Amino acid sequence: MKKAVIHLFLILTNIINAQIFDVEAIKITGDDDKRINLVILSEGYQESELSNFISDAQTFTSTMFAEPPFSNYSNYFNVYAIKVPSNESGADRPSTNTYVDTYFNATYEAFGKEYLLYYEVDGYSANNTEAKIFSVLADNTPNYDVGLILVNSPDYGGSGGSFPMAYNGDWGNNVIMHEIGHSLFDLKDEYYPGDELAAEAINMTQETNPTLVKWKNWINTNNVGVYQYTCDTGNCADWYKPHQNCIMEKIDKGFCSVCKEGIIAKIHELVSPIDSYTPISSTVEVSNFPIDFSLNLIKPNPNTLVSVWTLNNSVFANNLDEISLNETNLAEGENTLTAAITDNTSLVRINNYETINVHTITWTINYASLGIEDISSKENSFKIKMFPNPTSTFLNFKIESENQSNFKVDLVSIDGKKVKTATINTISKINISQLNSGIYLANIYANNVLIATKKVVKL
Repeated sequence: MKKAVIHLFLILTNIINAQIFDVEAIKITGDDDKRINLVILSEGYQESELSNFISDAQTFTSTMFAEPPFSNYSNYFNVYAIKVPSNESGADRPSTNTYVDTYFNATYEAFGKEYLLYYEVDGYSANNTEAKIFSVLADNTPNYDVGLILVNSPDYGGSGGSFPMAYNGDWGNNVIMHEIGHSLFDLKDEYYPGDELAAEAINMTQETNPTLVKWKNWINTNNVGVYQYTCDTGNCADWYKPHQNCIMEKIDKGFCSVCKEGIIAKIHELVSPIDSYTPISSTVEVSNFPIDFSLNLIKPNPNTLVSVWTLNNSVFANNLDEISLNETNLAEGENTLTAAITDNTSLVRINNYETINVHTITWTINYASLGIEDISSKENSFKIKMFPNPTSTFLNFKIESENQSNFKVDLVSIDGKKVKTATINTISKINISQLNSGIYLANIYANNVLIATKKVVKL
């Protein structure tokens, strides 16, 4: 199930009245509660120009989902456009004494920066405008995950923040993707953003050791390295980035491998690949065998999902969307069938990647000599961190789960011998210093069901 995105509504002394606008679906792949919902709001488009806005929104959507990794995970997104009319076209530009009457008060030269296009003008609080944006989104598309503001202007400009904003000119679609990188996926600029914005992030660090840097799994692949920022002023010499030709620096480029991995990790957090499944508890009516169990998955393109079906703690099938059980497959009493889904995309280097996301469906099947008594089902998701890797001493685990589970880990050598078993909690540490150096497999179990396997390098 998609994790809720909690939106902070600002408490104001003045009440913003609800305003309902026309909403047009640009791209729909599934239910809103099981997708990442991008909502594009018009700014500086007069009523007579809103058809142009829809055309611009469609062009942006086509551009974004032609670009990896969004092209790979296109099925995970819905896109809507809210037609918010302005009284005048364009955006303010204070240096030329240009001020126009627009709904969200968009202005160039925000905070003294020529190309910073933001929702603030002299004498008007940006917080008030932000509350206005919240209100429009909540009243018209309450299941939104990120609101994007498309400004009807040919002049280059954009900004990130809570609500990415960009112009609709030649490079506007790339600017919005860059700004979404900030707002939804926590990516940093790969040109130096200034001392006040410099911080440890997916694609920014002060670590210089290629074996320790957070993107070590990509070093020397696709031109990923440890590159020092450059700047005319500030402390940029203290900071490093993974690439020299990424859209987070140059908008005419694509996302680098490190940024792609970060985007996919966030997609994994927000959306379960399990769209639906059968049977569900409330609809079970079983009178005859075989019993069919099926998954409707949200598949990347190409499909990189891996499914493991276990029945009573033994692997039953792999990489199938549907299986069937007969009487001979079941023991009398309670049987447990679990399907565990992970994403094996090469865009995430899972063997060295710290976090994996696993989504499961578990059916409990009560079987007696007279037949099936009942079937119940439960959906769960797990976020599993295992670090450091490689390690010579301790291996740490941090596990987040939607439902309470009992966890254990088996360490298995390459020749198939189990060398260590440990019960782990949501936060645990196990000592592997006594093991010989080499590569091991960590098989992670929840309630005695195998949910994930990761390689461990023992130094």
